[in-house]
Amino acid sequence: MQKTFNSKKFLSQNSIWLVLLALVIVMSIAQPSFFSVDNLLTLLSGEAVKGIMAFGVMFAILSKGIDLTIGASAALVACITASLVQPADYANAILPGVGTLPAPVVFLIGLALGAGIGAIYGAIIAYTKIPPFIATLGAQLICRASAKIYTNRPVSNLSEDFRYLGSGKIGSFPVIIIVFFIMFAISAFLLTQTRFGKNVYAIGGNDQAARVAGINVEKNLILVYIWCSVCAAIAGMLLAGRSGSADPANSGLNYELDAIAAATVGGTSHTGGICRVSGVLAGILILGVINNGLVMLKVDDNMTNIVKGLIIVGSVILDMRKNARKA
Repeated sequence: MQKTFNSKKFLSQNSIWLVLLALVIVMSIAQPSFFSVDNLLTLLSGEAVKGIMAFGVMFAILSKGIDLTIGASAALVACITASLVQPADYANAILPGVGTLPAPVVFLIGLALGAGIGAIYGAIIAYTKIPPFIATLGAQLICRASAKIYTNRPVSNLSEDFRYLGSGKIGSFPVIIIVFFIMFAISAFLLTQTRFGKNVYAIGGNDQAARVAGINVEKNLILVYIWCSVCAAIAGMLLAGRSGSADPANSGLNYELDAIAAATVGGTSHTGGICRVSGVLAGILILGVINNGLVMLKVDDNMTNIVKGLIIVGSVILDMRKNARKA
């Protein structure tokens, strides 16, 4: 029996992509150079760091939590790893005499630091039952202060090998975009093809029912925040590589807000248990189109933030109305 096309279902499932398409068309009409290859690559490169953070924080939101630490932990990891790839004879080296460590080793150190940071506040959330908002807000302050204690100045003069993933190109194609889509693929695999992803859905839907079903809620919550922090660590190292320096005060500043916004706009429900990684990708691109397009149109930064704020609030209102209808 042939299935009939359900236009209402199609629109419901793909509305976020239709919004993205509409925005692209509007921006292309308003500014014809918007749709050029160079500008699209610039857009993707600019959103890659925040996008990778969004692929982490969507797991926290899916579990009915939040992670406000990712911007500050990205800065901390960026400062520490950047200090390990400065020349030994550099006058302003953070660690004089240490010398430049191989970039792959430094990336592994950064991943380990990220995992350790996430494990600490993940365990606090899982075992003390402190609301994730409070726990990660406190962790955010600690990470940012720790970065400033580690170095009171920007960490610059980084090795070319370390900078490659953030600023290198294969031909004319930025490597950072490739890393972004690799992280998208890994996140999609974790979410849809692993027991961990299924457990996170269950915990977000009803943590007590998840316990009854035999899911170790505490262990999985720790893994959620480890993944968030690992994504932040990768983002921090890419950010340092792209800009050529790591600033303890400004690196990753407020990036968690854009990451949470992208996940929210992409349909990840703050009531837990609902998330589509493709929707989060669309959310990242929507915010990227808005950022890039309004800059090209020379719209004031404050107006850009107003537009983004309205979109975030509107997305949450729509999500609440949709869940209310299902209840």
